[in-house]
Amino acid sequence: MPDLRRELLRTTFRQHAAGVAVVTAYEERPVGFTSTSLTSVALDPPLISFGVSRSSSSWPAIARTSHVAVHILADDQQELAARFATSGADRFGVGTGWRRGPEGVPVLDGVLGWLVCRIRERVPAGDHRLVIAEVITGSGRTGEPLLYHNGRYRPWPQSSRCRRSCCAA
Repeated sequence: MPDLRRELLRTTFRQHAAGVAVVTAYEERPVGFTSTSLTSVALDPPLISFGVSRSSSSWPAIARTSHVAVHILADDQQELAARFATSGADRFGVGTGWRRGPEGVPVLDGVLGWLVCRIRERVPAGDHRLVIAEVITGSGRTGEPLLYHNGRYRPWPQSSRCRRSCCAA
């Protein structure tokens, strides 16, 4: 018998617009995944959190590494978000600009902002782990963020790329 609560959660959260981030790490090779669960946790010390599925191809590296990079994607980076969300994709291949950053973590090019963080805790949360990490360093710029809503990536409504009548005012 199916658990109707899972479908309720999925259906309800499809209506919750979320910012899109990519989390990267390095363990023998670069790994990364798209996340819509990124949140600011505290300012003192500066902490962030994100969820990662234990079945994710990136989880083994995240489970063992001490540092990650978190990237806030710009509204024109839908392809990058999709690449890091696709199982089996060559996430760091042609079309992905990146460099080794502080603590050796992959830092993606062209993002609105990136933070290098030291992992403090990995908390069991059902089929996921909630990762809590302390911000060490980073960089950012102004711009419009990429959003995820109702199963699709979308530009920020005030973006010049948004041509819907609700945004033209």
